[in-house]
Formats: sequence, C-alpha cells, structure tokens
Amino acid sequence: MIEPGLEFVYEASGALGDPVPIGDTPDGQRRMIPIHDGGFEGPLMRGVFVGEGADWQLTRHDGVTVADAFYAIRTDDGVTIQIRNRGLRHGPPEVLARMMSGEEVDSGEYYFRTVPEFSAPIGKYDWLNRSIFICAGARFKNAIKLWVWRVT
Repeated sequence: MIEPGLEFVYEASGALGDPVPIGDTPDGQRRMIPIHDGGFEGPLMRGVFVGEGADWQLTRHDGVTVADAFYAIRTDDGVTIQIRNRGLRHGPPEVLARMMSGEEVDSGEYYFRTVPEFSAPIGKYDWLNRSIFICAGARFKNAIKLWVWRVT
C-alpha cells in the first residue's frame, strides 16, 4: 500500500461580494459569489488574486453546498495562474443558518473541503499542472480563507 502525504503550499484570504441569487432550480438553490481581491502566501509561492473571479454555488436539497470557483492569481514574481476550485460545504442546519445570517462561525463546526485545479504556464510553476491538491476552507460574511496542500 502507498500512503499519500501532504505538502503545504499556501494560505489564501479573499474578499467576497454579496451573493447574487440565481434562484431555485431542479438541482437546488443557485447563487454566484463575486471574488474581488485577496492574497496568498506559503513556503512554495506567494502573491495576489487578479481581477474578478466568482464562486458559482449550488445548495442541494440535502443542504450540501457545492462550490465551483474560477479565479486567477499572480505570484510575486509576475506569473499569472488560473484556478478552478470545486468542493463541498455542509454542516448542522443550525450552524449553516448562523453562517447565512452573517455570524462568524468557527470552521471546525462545519465541513468545507475543495480540490483546486491549477493551469500554470510552463516554467517555474508548471509543477502545479502535475499534481493533485486539496484545500480546507473557512467562510466568513464577506471573506474566505483557504489552506492548500499538494498530495505527494
């Protein structure tokens, strides 16, 4: 048996806009969350978010929110990298209700995990194109915090 390991890549913090409701669909409630700006820093890379991105969310009938975020980052040495970050957020209904009301909730009270996929240009950061990554997240009223690891 081969047991995978984890290598910490960076911590990111981003500012979020107000949710834009799309409405009830056959799959559940859809909404879009604008991603305005932020930054990231870790032992392998650091930099800022570039331009505008968005998280296209679906809250299923079972209460699980499916995140599908598209955004770009620029490293401190000028390399722009595209990210698609997909995953799940769920927890006890009373915890999710507190989050939705804008209350700050400890991230240990709910599950928020994603799988970021990077599209980096060939060069210094093309290692991002050749690995699997996992991410743990924390959601705040108008902000998000993400911790990203490479699966080794």
